[in-house]
Amino acid sequence: MPNVAHTDLTNFARAVFESSGVTPDNAAIWAETLIWANLRGVDSHGVLRIPRYVQLLESGEINVRPNIQRLISAGAIALLDADRAPGPVAMHRAMDEAIEHARSVHVGWCVARNITHAGAVGHFALKAAAAGMIGVVMTASVPLMAYHGSKGSVVSTNPIAIAVPAANRPPLLLDMATATVALGKITQARNSGATIPPDWGIDKDGIATTDPHQVATLLPMSGMKGSGLSLMIECIASLTAANPVIAPALTGRTGTNMNGTALALDIAAFGDPALFLRDVDALCDAITLQPPAPGTDRLRLPGERGAATRAERERSGIPLPPGTWSGLAAVATARGIAMPEPL
Repeated sequence: MPNVAHTDLTNFARAVFESSGVTPDNAAIWAETLIWANLRGVDSHGVLRIPRYVQLLESGEINVRPNIQRLISAGAIALLDADRAPGPVAMHRAMDEAIEHARSVHVGWCVARNITHAGAVGHFALKAAAAGMIGVVMTASVPLMAYHGSKGSVVSTNPIAIAVPAANRPPLLLDMATATVALGKITQARNSGATIPPDWGIDKDGIATTDPHQVATLLPMSGMKGSGLSLMIECIASLTAANPVIAPALTGRTGTNMNGTALALDIAAFGDPALFLRDVDALCDAITLQPPAPGTDRLRLPGERGAATRAERERSGIPLPPGTWSGLAAVATARGIAMPEPL
């Protein structure tokens, strides 16, 4: 399994997207989002998706040259039409809009309709944290996951990410799908020839399976809690945009309609932001100093594992499983682009 330097992999991803007609600026945002996921160990949302993205660009499902428009700007609220832009490009813009509104009225809430797959949404929540704000990001898509008790796909794996800045440590980052695992982890298991736990997905008959090739739909995390949260994100991200996804899909519409929401909260509106940041540090210290249970070396905070993985992969490179490597090689050959050299 080759390891590739993250800078080389970023340049490769940019070249692939630019070869499809994506503008250099948008290709850079897209590539950065994918490699950010790989660096943090979220390989399900990294470069393994490039072959599928290329197919969607070629088919027109993802718009090569989108015209993202602000439809509404009122108080704290903004509504964008992303014109089927690459998801990371759309959500990058949505969070910028949210931060801009938060600087004016202390909270910004931007809904972006007609986006495409956004990747690891924690990347955009961290943009708010970097601006000294709390960031929340959610996206909503077509049915990919069972509703608690259903035989097949009813709701989606709609993710939610929350980023909270701190004073002397990295921001806290919760980034999770509403499924037990993201669909990309099933793809990753298929590429690696691995089996999966039985609570990841069900087959066409609604029976739990350990064979990733037999997964017909994913299972929600924590049963009814996961499917209920997914349903609420559909309300927050899609119905507010007058662009429903789930109901039309369940009644026969085809396609990959998606929407996203970005929220930025200005902590300075509540008082001294330095005090808040110090209190975050104190909270983190209080938790991590608690005695761990048997079999656990220490307590870890949201985002800590990803930050440690990033530090390691920046040194040693990003590992690419055989299935991912061969998929990228096929794209490279078709586009006349050199593959990145393994370390």
